[in-house]
Amino acid sequence: MQAARVPSAGADFELADLPTPEPAPDEVRVRVEACGICHSDAFVKEGTFPGIDYPRVPGHEVAGVVDAVGADVEAWSEGERVGVGWHGGHCFTCEACRDGDFVNCENAGVTGITFDGGYAEYLCAPQEAVAALPDDLGFVDAAPLLCAGITTFNALRNSDAGPGDLVAVQGIGGLGHLAIQYAASFGAEVAALSTSADKESLAHDLGAHHFIDASSTDAAEALQAHGGADVILATAPSSAAISSITGGLGRDGSLVIVAATGEPVEVSPMALIQGRKSVSGWPSGSADDSEDTLDFSALTDTTPMIETYPLSEAEAAYERMINNDARFRVVLVPDARYDG
Repeated sequence: MQAARVPSAGADFELADLPTPEPAPDEVRVRVEACGICHSDAFVKEGTFPGIDYPRVPGHEVAGVVDAVGADVEAWSEGERVGVGWHGGHCFTCEACRDGDFVNCENAGVTGITFDGGYAEYLCAPQEAVAALPDDLGFVDAAPLLCAGITTFNALRNSDAGPGDLVAVQGIGGLGHLAIQYAASFGAEVAALSTSADKESLAHDLGAHHFIDASSTDAAEALQAHGGADVILATAPSSAAISSITGGLGRDGSLVIVAATGEPVEVSPMALIQGRKSVSGWPSGSADDSEDTLDFSALTDTTPMIETYPLSEAEAAYERMINNDARFRVVLVPDARYDG
């Protein structure tokens, strides 16, 4: 099979002809139809995730078809449409797993990091990491939903926001453009926050009721003018920008962070105490969360804005993503199935 892999930390992608992998007894082999490129793939490209073995094939937004199953697999059959996301399996025995909190498994695998991912024509994944893909959701559209989609959908549905509540989405990018759609579908009053004034029309097209230009307006004050946000979902990885909007929370409001930034977010303890406000984070989710995300997306016609590239152009596609040139997700398709 053809694969695009990182030979060593910091190196460019190399195209390689590799043996098609054989599934272990508890694994499923997936014929990859599409694989999204995520900013977290930089962990592999730059070698910043502990314990990565090289060479490594990245990719954790994988949509495809079951091609083969291991001897102990009963839940999946050849020909089924499936997806594989960030969560690459769990041990079932640690304290988190015993609580059913699989995404926080102490021994969890990560697709494309602890084992080869979807920048390839095939991959093998633990059977518990595989999610069913609805028939009416295309592979290319489904791929980004297995990371950007599940992350925003899961964070919002586990927040305290309900229909009619004010939900502010900070950032209209790879995560934010999906979060706006989900929040609107949940029945929330949606405010989109961006430092790009030219995204106002897009924000409204995606379902936002309000647009706040954070480059020319105090976004926190603007949110308070709308009554204060019940939930602010931070999707753009700027700690300074996130810190600047905490004052926009209303009574019992919650700032939920899904943007993976390494810098600290600053918030006054008094600002949290007054009004019982809170700050929290949310990871993506396990395979059952992926299935809920995919089903809801198909039901509500929530789709990502994407650019597609053939697998052989993985380096150029990755650079477009990492330089923030893409609008808004980049998806790789194996050359044999790429139609431009």
